[in-house]
Amino acid sequence: MKKISFNDNKNAISEALRLHRLKNRLTQQQLASKMQVLGANMDQQMISKIESNNRIVTDYELACFCHILKVQPNELLEPFQKEYELL
Repeated sequence: MKKISFNDNKNAISEALRLHRLKNRLTQQQLASKMQVLGANMDQQMISKIESNNRIVTDYELACFCHILKVQPNELLEPFQKEYELL
């Protein structure tokens, strides 16, 4: 299976996800539990891998993260876009 990455990044939201999770005073386990309630198969280890940029994020996971963290997708994507001058 071909590995999917962009300049060694597995996802574009790792840094922002962690910051917004902490801003919302959620642990990785609490965020994973909220994801499961929405129907996204997620556990604490998956959140950890996403935040450490070692796991891809699907579009529906991004939508669920945004719903839980009360942010727009661009807020999670912005640090990545700025780093690679994609704005």
